[in-house]
Amino acid sequence: MSQNRSSSGMSRRALLLGAALLAAFSETLLPASAQTTDPLSSWNEGAAKKAILDFVRVTTDRASPSYVAPEERIAAFDQDGTLWVEHPIYTQVVYCLERVPTVVAARPELKGVEPFKTVLSGNREAIAKLSLPDLEKILAATLTGMSVEDFEADVKKWLATARHPRWKRPYTELTYQPMLEVLRFLRDNGYKTYIVTGGGQDFVRVYAEQVYGIPPEQVVGSVGGTTFGYTKDGKPFLTKEPKLLLNDDHAGKPEGIHLMIGRRPHAAFGNSVGDRQMLEWTAAGTGTRLTMLVLHDDAAREYAYGPATGLLDGKIGTFTQALYDEASKNNWPVISMKNDWKRIFPFD
Repeated sequence: MSQNRSSSGMSRRALLLGAALLAAFSETLLPASAQTTDPLSSWNEGAAKKAILDFVRVTTDRASPSYVAPEERIAAFDQDGTLWVEHPIYTQVVYCLERVPTVVAARPELKGVEPFKTVLSGNREAIAKLSLPDLEKILAATLTGMSVEDFEADVKKWLATARHPRWKRPYTELTYQPMLEVLRFLRDNGYKTYIVTGGGQDFVRVYAEQVYGIPPEQVVGSVGGTTFGYTKDGKPFLTKEPKLLLNDDHAGKPEGIHLMIGRRPHAAFGNSVGDRQMLEWTAAGTGTRLTMLVLHDDAAREYAYGPATGLLDGKIGTFTQALYDEASKNNWPVISMKNDWKRIFPFD
């Protein structure tokens, strides 16, 4: 029995050694492309993809003069138009418009008051012409006056049934596959990814972890005040109030990053004039920085709007020629949906 155990042990060791040698020998015969998986497989080869790969390579290689310490690896992403579809209107605005009947039922005095009267009419053309102050009134009425828990539950319920008018799919499925790959690639290389959005912070926090793998504490958005109180049975709760604390758009984005994150990003991604200051502030930091803009120039697979490069003027997610020229001047890579992305959505 002693000899059998010894023989068996020798046999196992020989097999393990042989397997290891075979694996090592096989790797020398395989081309590099067969040995590694492309982390950005939904991207076409080009300047945009190369910029991302090069940035991660030089900032994570300890031997590189551009090396970035792990604690400083911060990447900021706008959401609407950068991570998911923003046309024909922002997802959160759709939610607010569809919540108007519920709000009016609880506050009947609003029924004959504008802009609630127009929304209740169902006249799409009239609703589309509502002014920014009108929309602000609607947002204030539909996003406040409830506990933070009730709001979260209501958003989850709405997202489960709401569908985009073009694709007839949940809004949470209309994320850009190439950008999901960038998020994952950065995190795989030690970067902490943040959403920095002009949208409502509480709204985005409901689904950010499930959709993007970004936890709620890494969402920076426009945020209103809350008031602490107690229920009749003594349970503490927070009520959402119509008091704007941070408008996280334009200059509000770098201000929000400083307030909520406390570190300047080494990478920032946007798609519109609302992201310009965030990219400028990111690029102004020392060391290697990556600042990129998504250009919606693919009407067949998504939408085409600018008005940069002669595209239609987009009132939602405006990308002006001036912003395009600034990107060119400062060497900010512009991502062309049409030319740089093999696919748009995960379901393509």
